Amino acid sequence: MRSLILVAALSLALPALAADDISKVNSSIRIEAGREAGDLDTVNGSIRLGEGASAQQVETVNGGVRLERGAKAESAETVNGGIELSENAIVTTEVEAVNGSIELAPGAETGSDVTNVNGSISIRGARVGGRIETVSGNITLSEGARVVGGIKVDKPSGWSWGKQRPPRIVIGPDSEVGGELVFEREVELYVHSSAKTGAIRGAEAIRYDTPTPPN
Repeated sequence: MRSLILVAALSLALPALAADDISKVNSSIRIEAGREAGDLDTVNGSIRLGEGASAQQVETVNGGVRLERGAKAESAETVNGGIELSENAIVTTEVEAVNGSIELAPGAETGSDVTNVNGSISIRGARVGGRIETVSGNITLSEGARVVGGIKVDKPSGWSWGKQRPPRIVIGPDSEVGGELVFEREVELYVHSSAKTGAIRGAEAIRYDTPTPPN
């Protein structure tokens, strides 16, 4: 009996083992529902966290990142791939895609910025704890989305081939942007009459009252 008590006491005193890091090349990473993982990184592969799963830093090159319902990560980054946060998924710091779209479903949340260079950014009933920033991507806020730190569209650098349509920025019904909206290049900016924004610099808002903006 004494030995059993001693073993139990020692097990309580030992620190919990840290979740394992996973690193791969030419392969995807899948974390099953409810499981915990450390840092995840891969090249030429996607990363997926199952429902309620968690990880720390999530990074891939040439692949997408998807967090299923209720999954959680410290950060999510990709080059040449999209990032998708399902309902109630949380990224506690930044979400960054270089060439890829970013989608946040209702109830999803980030603790910091959402950024990309090319690719659409869609925030549906979700909360961005920092700023949304892009160069050439369209941005759509809908279903009462919230952005704490404003929106910035940067001026493109380097060569531009042909005439491209300006980025389309839509602040939809009941959505709110807490900080400034700063545009360093031409954009098409649509703001619903029920939406709230901070100061707008570099563009003139087109107001609309319909469920969706004019084409």
